[in-house]
Amino acid sequence: MAVIQNPILTGFNPDPCICRVGEDYYIAVSTFEWFPGVGIYHSKDLKHWRLAARPLNRLSQLNMMGNPDSGGVWAPQLSYANEQFWLIYTDVKVTEGQWKDCHNYLVTCDSIDGEWSEPIHMNSSGFDPSLFHDEDGKKYFVNMMWDPRVGHHPFYGIVLQEYDADQQKLVGKAEVIFQGTDIKLTEAPHLYNINGWYYLLTAEGGTRYDHQSTIARSKDIHGPYEVHPDNPLISSWSAPRNPLQKAGHASIVQTHTDEWFLVHLTGRPLPREGEPLLDPRGYCPLGRETAIQRLEWRDGWPYVVGGNQPSLEIEGPRIAEAPWGPDVPEKDDFDGFTLNPHFQTLRIPLGPETLSLSARPGHLRLYGRESLTSKFTQAHVARRWQHFKFSAETKVDFHPVSFQQSAGLVNYYNTQNWTSCQITWNEDKGRILELVVCDNFVFSMPLTGREIAVPDAAEYVYLRVDVDYNVYHYSYSFNGEEWSAIPVTFHAYKLSDDYIQGGGFFTGAFVGMQCQDTSGQRLHADFDYFSYIN
Repeated sequence: MAVIQNPILTGFNPDPCICRVGEDYYIAVSTFEWFPGVGIYHSKDLKHWRLAARPLNRLSQLNMMGNPDSGGVWAPQLSYANEQFWLIYTDVKVTEGQWKDCHNYLVTCDSIDGEWSEPIHMNSSGFDPSLFHDEDGKKYFVNMMWDPRVGHHPFYGIVLQEYDADQQKLVGKAEVIFQGTDIKLTEAPHLYNINGWYYLLTAEGGTRYDHQSTIARSKDIHGPYEVHPDNPLISSWSAPRNPLQKAGHASIVQTHTDEWFLVHLTGRPLPREGEPLLDPRGYCPLGRETAIQRLEWRDGWPYVVGGNQPSLEIEGPRIAEAPWGPDVPEKDDFDGFTLNPHFQTLRIPLGPETLSLSARPGHLRLYGRESLTSKFTQAHVARRWQHFKFSAETKVDFHPVSFQQSAGLVNYYNTQNWTSCQITWNEDKGRILELVVCDNFVFSMPLTGREIAVPDAAEYVYLRVDVDYNVYHYSYSFNGEEWSAIPVTFHAYKLSDDYIQGGGFFTGAFVGMQCQDTSGQRLHADFDYFSYIN
């Protein structure tokens, strides 16, 4: 049997839901405000995974313009029944304050990488929805229910309602079937019918270091549900030295070889020197990732093999290894007509008035739009950080005539936390390279007075970022051969969930290309390539 190293999906790939179809395995993960929505990964052996689809790729399925940071697509759930895939997802419109305004939808498709249907609105009572296909043909919809009343705990419980696929709507009474344990914050419900029992798997404790997965069972789908005698099923809370922290938000699968596995959210913190181990436990610039554990059954209950904390290595299933070739080149020369699927944009797709791969063949052209603080239209194309140590590089042709125009390389967490190494214009120096920092919405320009003049003869400017665990640095070149480091050190932890206003955000660090023109003239920048090498 192969040994599987965790995590299996590195970088920002949270809230995994695993689905088996025959001898194929799929995991759907959250994408929050990044478009297209939902990432679906495919494996033949539970060890090797590749990005197979981003199903929510039309505005009619997902329009997140104006959505808050860490709003958008939360906790998708993927299932297969009646010879088609069913994908349930939430679009969260409000995250702060007393309310969580969120809408739950269903889309279907005959194949993972096909055109998914237009969405059916299911309900808006809470997030983390899931669709369960029972053995008698009935379908049930579950989600956590949000309580906005002052003085009440906002997590009211897990609500169940029958879904009529013919009428394409929920029918009958919605009823709360489980209110969780004293850990509270009960969410992320998944239902399973195994050996005559209904098992309800939920997440509790929030999605930070006290996260856990709770499992309960009942002979009746409506309950009452008894909690696992050795709950939680998995957690890292009691194991602060485990490199896989935040374990929780899980789903389970039975392989075609009759083995059981659990996939779960995890984070790998980078400790900061001089700070205590327990609080804070560290910072996770790679965001919340996906790991896998082996399950065993005892007395009608599942247990994680080796104890209820995550393992860095596990014994894989009795399946021959099936590695994939690379699903994206290290260097993308923008020679195609579509962006590779690892690239995403913020909140909405970028139409030809903002993004073009044909206006200048072999280049990604971005027409300058709003600032990196905008929740509406950014001309910004990026991919997730997936390694603690990597280099990302691009080559850009940009000739601004105003300080309101800039383009370059960005490392980005959300509208309030990012750094940019960019070409812009200065009244005294003409075309320059500068750094701009947004740190919890506090702005600085570290090169003020020391901006780097771009030679008139330089058509292109080469920009690179080198990420090395806790720190990263920018470099530039005017000929692609002689590079100069910019002597400013940036800290990777400032692009983590754990740093952003003290936590409570859910994505991870991205690196990419942006062009902004707040004069409204939409001056364009042409990017000749983008590389990501770890």
